[in-house]
Amino acid sequence: MSISVQHTPLRLCNARTVTSEGLRDDLDLLLQDGRIAQLLAPSEPSPGERWDLGDKLVLPGFIDTQVNGGGGVLFNDAPTPETVVTIAQAHAHFGTTGLLPTLITDHLEVVAAGVQAVDAAIAAGTPGVLGIHIEGPFLDEARRGIHDANRLQQLTDELVETLTPLRHGTTMITVAPEHTTPQQIARLVARGFVVSAGHSGADYDTVSAAIDAGISGFTHLFNAMSPLTSRAPGMVGAALDHAHTFAGIIADDHHLADASLRVALRCKGPEGLMLVTDAMPPVGTDASQFELHGKTIHVRDGACLDAQGTLAGAALDMARALRTVQRATGCSLTDASRMASDTPARFLGQHQMRGRIAAGLAADLAILDGEQQPFATVIAGQTVWQRDSH
Repeated sequence: MSISVQHTPLRLCNARTVTSEGLRDDLDLLLQDGRIAQLLAPSEPSPGERWDLGDKLVLPGFIDTQVNGGGGVLFNDAPTPETVVTIAQAHAHFGTTGLLPTLITDHLEVVAAGVQAVDAAIAAGTPGVLGIHIEGPFLDEARRGIHDANRLQQLTDELVETLTPLRHGTTMITVAPEHTTPQQIARLVARGFVVSAGHSGADYDTVSAAIDAGISGFTHLFNAMSPLTSRAPGMVGAALDHAHTFAGIIADDHHLADASLRVALRCKGPEGLMLVTDAMPPVGTDASQFELHGKTIHVRDGACLDAQGTLAGAALDMARALRTVQRATGCSLTDASRMASDTPARFLGQHQMRGRIAAGLAADLAILDGEQQPFATVIAGQTVWQRDSH
């Protein structure tokens, strides 16, 4: 069913709803004009149509801050509004109602084109696009992972002023703190960037100074960053120690051991840890390989690997990340949902608009079946995808 609720109220009923207080089976949702108009008891009357969900799960729509590609395309390869649309549509099949198309380290002309493309896509009303994530080129060469060393750059004061944030939506940028200064970080924040630390060998003190200057997040915790050791806490130690920061984490059974997920959750809590996919073009397709900056990347058992075995993003969707973090940590569906929705919304400064099921917020919903497999996705009150029942 494809529905629009811009003017006619729609009541979602007979569902189990994930709220901030827990899983509820005594709530109906009334959607109108793209928002959640009311939370109702099943006995309360309301106008409009009814959608009987047959005991399915209704969660706040997933928000993914690191999406390199999907639907067979990579944002770097064609930083255009059309690519943004393709990526957003592919991830909507898995409950994602908000994402940041992500540029891997590239030339600054590509970065500028990507910013323009996302601005245009948001201005055109593309469902599910909340901003852009610029992951590089201001990273540490030794911790670059799959990023192309030839495209890395040093961040300078002049470049800080040249980099342009989006006119619409949120602009996130990942930098290596040891290759920036606190003044540069503060200036980026003042110009409207959400600054995250990643791909870095910085020590604890350098990271702490960067946090004091305005860094608020960590890009794929544990991966491509200085580790926690006995006398050198590194970036991992700083991320776990600074309680007010956010950390993205890739729960795909390849980037992290289950024990690492459990440690991260115990330290950060669901209010500080956020699920990300680091998704590559195969998501939403059956492709077994793709090209990245001249390298062939193979998808094996869900892992994206180059010829040397280096991880190159992930073939991961948010619904699977939600299931994986529950299995690995034993956390509740409510806590997993928070990591997939409310926490990233707060990180992006969009929590007053989305990320929870509450009256007045955007009607962005992930509807899952009893096995937590995607059934339908609603963005701004419109069903943008629904699983074929045949």
